[in-house]
Amino acid sequence: MSFEVTATRKRPQSFDSLVGQEFVVSTLRNSIESGRIAHAYLFSGPRGVGKTSSARLLAKALNCVEGPTANPCGVCDNCRGIAAGNSLDVIEIDGASNTGVNDVRAIKEEVLFPPSSSRYKIYIIDEVHMLSQSAFNALLKTIEEPPEYVVFIFATTELQKVPATVRSRCQQFNFQLIPIETIKGLLENAVSEMGIQADEDALFWIAKEATGSMRDAYTLFDQVVSFSGGHITMEGIREKLGLAGTDILNSIMQDILAGNREGAMEKLRTLIAGGVSVEHIIKDFSDYFRNLLLIREGVKNRNVLGVQISSFPQEILSVYTEEQLEAALDMFLGLYRNVRYSINPRFELELALSRLFRLKYTYSNVAVVQQLAKLKNDLINGNITPVEGPEVPIPGPAPETAPEPEPEPEPEPEPEPEPVAPEEKQWTEADLSAVIPQGVGNVSVTENGLVLEFGSRLYYSSALQNRESIVAKIHSVTGNGLNVVLSFSEKLEEERLRRAKEEERRRSEEEKKNLQKEDLFEDLMYAFDGKEVR
Repeated sequence: MSFEVTATRKRPQSFDSLVGQEFVVSTLRNSIESGRIAHAYLFSGPRGVGKTSSARLLAKALNCVEGPTANPCGVCDNCRGIAAGNSLDVIEIDGASNTGVNDVRAIKEEVLFPPSSSRYKIYIIDEVHMLSQSAFNALLKTIEEPPEYVVFIFATTELQKVPATVRSRCQQFNFQLIPIETIKGLLENAVSEMGIQADEDALFWIAKEATGSMRDAYTLFDQVVSFSGGHITMEGIREKLGLAGTDILNSIMQDILAGNREGAMEKLRTLIAGGVSVEHIIKDFSDYFRNLLLIREGVKNRNVLGVQISSFPQEILSVYTEEQLEAALDMFLGLYRNVRYSINPRFELELALSRLFRLKYTYSNVAVVQQLAKLKNDLINGNITPVEGPEVPIPGPAPETAPEPEPEPEPEPEPEPEPVAPEEKQWTEADLSAVIPQGVGNVSVTENGLVLEFGSRLYYSSALQNRESIVAKIHSVTGNGLNVVLSFSEKLEEERLRRAKEEERRRSEEEKKNLQKEDLFEDLMYAFDGKEVR
């Protein structure tokens, strides 16, 4: 007996065996059992999720000798003919190779004849989005008002390319991707039926690589079985298919964290020499940093990550921030797009690996701006005080010298009034008006010292450049103990601009009034033939 691929051998033969599409199954079952059978159906969704299989199951349910029934017998001539693809009353058409108006015209002529031996004549048009616009237009009237014995079932992977006029005439069913655990369970059933052994992590990898497509999973499964020798292992898959693997990438990243450029480049050379393509390594790095980013953001579901969290060393999980991981992921995604235009893809990959050594020092513009804003607020609030000059070293203890003779006592001068300590006097703007620089809009004394708020960026920048002289002038009045803080206030700047606009508007109105008075004066002079006397 000739070999039959697993995808064909395991094709669902009843609604119960159609996995991952519970909504579609329940809706079709209810419509069949209640006798509410539409004249046109549109099945859309990704590849390999059961669209064509559902169309054949629906055809069997409608044309079974015991039907219409949601549970076709599968043994009558109609059911067996539909399953084998040779039923005269179930016509499967490939939309990609029958795209013209003439093909649709042939369908319009055929629907005039009733089915030969079944209850319904069913047309299954796969990849219907490939039809031309003229073909769609020619089909509209037929699918809107077909004969009562005709049912159309359309299947497409690109719903957006199907005209709205066609979609509005069909019952639409959106097929979903099949979960990884469901695919893995079906692969385990296939393994037991074939009498071979398979490791759990190997089947999980096949299910993950299928990206929700059951047909892709069975196709990859057949390939792996061919070289596994009766026992499917992850090591065998990695060796035969040329995969980098999480362990190798972890080793490269540990060399990067340790600054071992030679070790990281040597491991990369070994991968390429072992038959792993540059494109596949870039793809594996993209998947690696995607998983690190999701783990960093708190995602722990294995079906989402595709690997166990324990596969990554803790030192790699904790060293990078979310922004740095996003930058690494974006770098490898862009590299995968651009590597096809490179003169040497290997050079591009080595350059990306070299940039990973600087990844922990990478910060986005947003992070830098946020840090600068935080430092600015700390400076305004006095949490950070700028250094006014070079630090003066503290002298050590003076060397012991012989005691000098005591000088003769001099008459004591009259005691001078003690200066008021800076913290004991509440300085006001009037007290400091002579030493306050130009452009200060508000003066306040807080627990952090004297705060001078500027309402103009120009004056604020000038004050920062001349800070030492400004502080010296203020200290000449207040004493050296008062801390001086220069800050810029956007609120004062808005108030200054508002006052400037009001002043400009007021001047404009005055000029307008003066012009009106001058015009009135000239009109009166002209009316009364007068003259101006000064």
